[in-house]
Amino acid sequence: MNEIIDSSDTFTSGTVPIPGQGGDEIAAYLARPLAAEPRGGVVVLHHMPGYDEAHKEITRKFAAHGYLAIMPNLHFRDAPGADPDDAAAANRANGGVPDARLVGDVEAAAAYLRGMPNSNGKVGVIGYCSGGRQAFLAACTVDLDAAVDCYGAFVTAHSPDGFPIAVPPIVGLAPELRCPLLGLFGADDKFPAPGETAELSAVLTELGKEFEFHTYEGAGHAFFSTNRPAYRPEAAVSGWARVFDFFGRHLNTP
Repeated sequence: MNEIIDSSDTFTSGTVPIPGQGGDEIAAYLARPLAAEPRGGVVVLHHMPGYDEAHKEITRKFAAHGYLAIMPNLHFRDAPGADPDDAAAANRANGGVPDARLVGDVEAAAAYLRGMPNSNGKVGVIGYCSGGRQAFLAACTVDLDAAVDCYGAFVTAHSPDGFPIAVPPIVGLAPELRCPLLGLFGADDKFPAPGETAELSAVLTELGKEFEFHTYEGAGHAFFSTNRPAYRPEAAVSGWARVFDFFGRHLNTP
C-alpha cells in the first residue's frame, strides 16, 4: 500500500461548531491543509440557496490551494440540522440573513481561522450571489485583509418588488471599506446589472479605495456554479485565476 509522504498538498475537512453572532453556536464547514507552515485564511459565504455541497467544494478548493478555509452556515439558526433547501426556505420566510448577524458570524469565522496554529493572521472573505453583497458588507465592517465579491446584488440598489426578500442597498458603507476588494461580474446579469457595478466602481474610485472589478461578456449570474446551467467555463477559469492571484498578493505570508 502506497503512503502519502508529502503533506504539503493534503488537507482535511468537516463540520465544526463556532460561536456566531451573539454567542450562538452555529455549524461551519472547515477545510484546512495539514502542513504546519503559516498560511492565510478565507471565509467563504454561500449563496442564497444555502450551505450546500457546491459551496463545500469551493471551501475544499481553497484548502487544496493552501489556505485555511471556513464556511459558516448562515441559515443554521433558521432550521438547525435541516437540509440546505429547507434551511434556505426557512431563512427566506424569516426575511433573509440580517446584516448585523452576518457581520457577527463573519467576525467569529475570521477569529476561528486566526486562532488556528498554522494561521499567519491574515484572513480574507469571498461570497457568491447574496454572499457577494455580504462580502462587501463584511469588508466595510470587519477587520479583514482582502475581500472578493462574486456578482453580489443590491449593494447600490434596493431589491425589486416581488423579490423573495427585501434587501436594502449598502453603498453608504463604502467610505468604511477596510481592505482591498476584487469584484467579478457577468455582463448579462440582472442582479447586479452592469450599471450597478459601474455605479459602485465610480463611488469607490471617488473615495480612493483599492479595488479592481472585472465583468465577463457572455456570462450572467452564477457563472462560477458548475452544477447549474448558468456555468460559463471561460469566465469561471479566468475568475478563479484572478481570485488566487488576488488572495496570493494579500493573504500570503511575506
